[in-house]
Amino acid sequence: MKKALTLFLVTVLFASLLAGCKAPGSGSSSEASGGDGKKVELKVFIGQPRFKEQYETYIDQFVKKQKEENGIDVTVKLELPSVNEADQLLKTRLASGDSPDVFGLHAVNDIPVYDKAGYLEDLSEEPFAEKLYDTVSPAVTKDGKVLAVPLETLQWGFIFNKDIFEENGIEIPKTITEMKAVIKTLEDKGITPFIRAYKDSYIPQLFLPLTVGALESTTNKGFVDSMNADKGSFADLKDMFEIIDLVDAHGTDRPFEVGQDQGAAAFASGEAAMWVQGPWMAESMLATNEKFNFGVAALPINDDPNATLIDLSTSTSLAVSKVSNVKDVAKDFVNYILDEQDSSAFYESLGFNPISDVHTFEPYPWLEDSMKYVEEGKVYQDPIIPAAVKSASEKLLQSYYAGDASKEEVIEGLDRAWQEYNKINK
Repeated sequence: MKKALTLFLVTVLFASLLAGCKAPGSGSSSEASGGDGKKVELKVFIGQPRFKEQYETYIDQFVKKQKEENGIDVTVKLELPSVNEADQLLKTRLASGDSPDVFGLHAVNDIPVYDKAGYLEDLSEEPFAEKLYDTVSPAVTKDGKVLAVPLETLQWGFIFNKDIFEENGIEIPKTITEMKAVIKTLEDKGITPFIRAYKDSYIPQLFLPLTVGALESTTNKGFVDSMNADKGSFADLKDMFEIIDLVDAHGTDRPFEVGQDQGAAAFASGEAAMWVQGPWMAESMLATNEKFNFGVAALPINDDPNATLIDLSTSTSLAVSKVSNVKDVAKDFVNYILDEQDSSAFYESLGFNPISDVHTFEPYPWLEDSMKYVEEGKVYQDPIIPAAVKSASEKLLQSYYAGDASKEEVIEGLDRAWQEYNKINK
């Protein structure tokens, strides 16, 4: 979420690169395309340098497996650019014809763009595709085609202090009426319900995917498509403000002086029972209190329990280049990512969530609650909201919280941002 790049600028630049290029060229080179006794160079590009050791270890296992089972000598050229450079570097490489054989991309943000440009191999018939959880597969599927193997997923809604909930006999609320009852119980006991941290503008923006995703999954199906067609309006989602107002009315003081790190410290210190945030703040919270006991739950937005769902976001995923000269080996590699014997230890070493039944490791304790939602199908895929709209929502919601913008002005601003995005990207 907070790491999402500005899709508006990226799309414009990528489009300009593509406009100056012919159809995808021959792509990567190798000594041979495979076969017994052959030597193959496989180019792998992933923007996660912090996992260098884990990837190198797993690649060594893959190389050994290829030699033993297929008689192929594989040399893997692993490229791990920084997160800030990876996206633009990959787009430039693809547009210039210098394509890696396997590359990392953001499933929700990038697959539609790369597929439209013609750079993604259809992996629908690969064995790994049948191993994915039904709740994960849609994030890497477009027009019925599986186009990548997912690595990193997020499950989020709001985080709650398990000790406070258990000590006060509080159950996880399934509707907004139940949430109001939780708030009353907490306040009656002198406990502040929510952390409010509005100094970092991305935090108020978190309500946007949570409300859009839940409503589009239930009462407002097709909302994103209608906005992309200039036929919708956030006025159709006016009920989104009920949960926004409720949280803001029952939170900690001086929110505009509190950013994510201060909020994490306050939450881990027990200053409030809940926070509309994601588990990506775990490291910061545990730095304050290493024994902090928290969970992740779905945020109720109305009185329909069917709309109380976890936001399931799939970010880093691995695709195979359509122009690779070593597709057989590249496909073997992405299949090995979900290998029956080795994948579980690999994902655990990365600290990623299980995405398949082949993963038998125990997830982080704070994900046990959210995993139940995933297993029961009580999730929605993180809605594809243009980055320009998310950016606009940051300022608009900050102004709304400060009393400087009305609901109507927030709606008008969000509509305008989406319309401007459509003008450039149609």
